[in-house]
Amino acid sequence: MNKKYLYIIILVFLVICTGFVVASLYFFHEAVIPSHKSFLSDTKTLKKSDPLYKQKKWYLDVDKQTWTMKSASGSLKLVANYIAAQQPSNKTVVIAHGFMGSKETMGAYAYLFHQLGYNVLLPDARAHGASGGQYIGYGWPERKDNVKWINKIIATNGQNSQIVMFGVSMGGAATMMTSGEKLPSQVKAFVEDCGYDNTRTEIAYQAKELYHVPSFPLVYIVSGINKIKNGFFFGEASSVKQLHKNDRPMMFIHGSEDKFVPISMVYQNYDATRGPKELWVVKGAKHAASLDHETNKYQLKVKTFLAKYVE
Repeated sequence: MNKKYLYIIILVFLVICTGFVVASLYFFHEAVIPSHKSFLSDTKTLKKSDPLYKQKKWYLDVDKQTWTMKSASGSLKLVANYIAAQQPSNKTVVIAHGFMGSKETMGAYAYLFHQLGYNVLLPDARAHGASGGQYIGYGWPERKDNVKWINKIIATNGQNSQIVMFGVSMGGAATMMTSGEKLPSQVKAFVEDCGYDNTRTEIAYQAKELYHVPSFPLVYIVSGINKIKNGFFFGEASSVKQLHKNDRPMMFIHGSEDKFVPISMVYQNYDATRGPKELWVVKGAKHAASLDHETNKYQLKVKTFLAKYVE
């Protein structure tokens, strides 16, 4: 082959490779590095027209304790709010927030469980809110952190604790991922709302929907970068694989009009779990909007499900 053409081919190849590397670093930054800390609170955006105004306003005003601990890996300082039940209770719920959210954005869910007589613990996930960390974990490293929070509840509130874990979106995935860990007997049930089946498939879906790019090879390159910087490949962070190891009760909630985490994922998750289970598809609800869409029914459904397993 003529050397000139060989040089051109090599040059084109290098340009393409450079392009993929630059694009991958950009997508890694978009997907894994929080861009700001403005999600610390939604106080300034709370309006009386919000259908959940009462619940969110309650959260802003209620007395809270600040709990802290070191992360399960990386020695990060993690921060949570703890709200004691109105009457002394051995029931506690751990509430996990979504992507780029924080404990402050979960006030309406805290209100729901407080109304049901629970103590409420709302952690900020790694790299969110007041917690430390550079990289979003999509629920995977957080599953180990959640086990530590659960053990902290037991150490603080006593061996007779009954614990439920609840999460929305990324927090729903974190809830499912936590369910596959070795957990103390005090953990009685899980409720997840619109969590994804696997971090890689969710990011690939978003790459296609938001940026109109195929998952291969971009998402796989970004996954490799995440392994180096964040400690895991996206494909490892699987709700489905973790649910295969779970035999505790799990309730699944998903909006029928969810365009961020496609509804097909909830069926994968539901089929995977090995314990007692219930699925509620909320007709007409968009992503993470089922509580807004069916406020009273949402509380009743959760109450009825948990009453079977938590005294």
